[in-house]
Amino acid sequence: MVSRLLPLIAPALLLPALAGCGSTNSAPPPVAPEALAAVAERPGADRETVARAIDALFTDKAIGETRAVVIMRGGRIVAERYAPGFGEDTRFISWSMAKSVTAVMIGQLVSDGRLRLDEGVPVPAWRRPGDPRGEITLRHLLQMRSGLRHTEAGSPVYASDEVRMLFLDGRDDMAAYAQAQPLEAVPGRKFEYSTASTVILASLAARALSEAEDPASRRRAVAEYLRARLLDPVGMASAVPEFDAAGTLIGGSMIHATARDWARFGEFLRNKGSVKGAQLVPRGWIEFMTRPSARNPGYGAQVWLNREQADGRQVLFPGRAPASTFACVGHLGQYVIVSPEQRLTVVRLGHTRNEARPALAARLGDLVALFPEA
Repeated sequence: MVSRLLPLIAPALLLPALAGCGSTNSAPPPVAPEALAAVAERPGADRETVARAIDALFTDKAIGETRAVVIMRGGRIVAERYAPGFGEDTRFISWSMAKSVTAVMIGQLVSDGRLRLDEGVPVPAWRRPGDPRGEITLRHLLQMRSGLRHTEAGSPVYASDEVRMLFLDGRDDMAAYAQAQPLEAVPGRKFEYSTASTVILASLAARALSEAEDPASRRRAVAEYLRARLLDPVGMASAVPEFDAAGTLIGGSMIHATARDWARFGEFLRNKGSVKGAQLVPRGWIEFMTRPSARNPGYGAQVWLNREQADGRQVLFPGRAPASTFACVGHLGQYVIVSPEQRLTVVRLGHTRNEARPALAARLGDLVALFPEA
């Protein structure tokens, strides 16, 4: 009996399997309403695709926690989304994105004639006869090739110079700690990323702006200069810089601002230092910041470039966006990504551990790649 019914039953049993074979080309599920609502009607790329790429930044647990995304294209916000508990008025810590702000301030001081790019920097201890640190220039510090023994992200973590400087024995006078380190390489010869180098730059700014040595005078001089010459003209009204007990701007890691204001800073860089026709820093200085440095093609002057690093790593996404793309990048996955050829600035703020950073960069590369070159 069973043998006579088998030819009739078998086709019916195969129907679900056959139906499944044809489902590979089915349309993707609809975009979540909140994801679509975060994107403008005409963002400069397919709206649904952009919404999906942003949604992935918030929902993919493999890349950590995304707290804010702001995209500007051609000077206008085309996408903006926040995680629960965060919003357009939330100030986010910069971590190392602050380095790029410090670099712009240094460029303004060079333009003012108060500092010189290729002369030994005015650190009194380095000017003593026979001290080889006297050969260190602003250019060396900006391009992370001072030669100073600054160990970033070392092991154990409490032995790292940026941790000791920011939180342990160097915290009250960070510049003094950074400047006291000896050379481990000839100035200019070796690339070594260093938050301590940027703190030295911030101290040089205070020295250039204030003859007084007391902390209050140093703090006031830098805060007023930074506010009047950069933050207010750029529109970064929310920005709050931090200073140490010696009155030095913690210019390598601690400036707080909203996601929109970080996007405004990215647009300022995209426009080569210009805001509404006013040139706040010479165009050539922004070009210097975004040009490959002598010892690392993937780094400029306090900004990361969309190129392979000297050690073979990839901080951004070479080949997936124009080579002119660059970024301010901070600890735990803070990004201000700028692509001049795409007229694009992408801000992502959140909390991503180091091991997940490559996956996060890939997601950000997916998003940036959606926008055509202008």
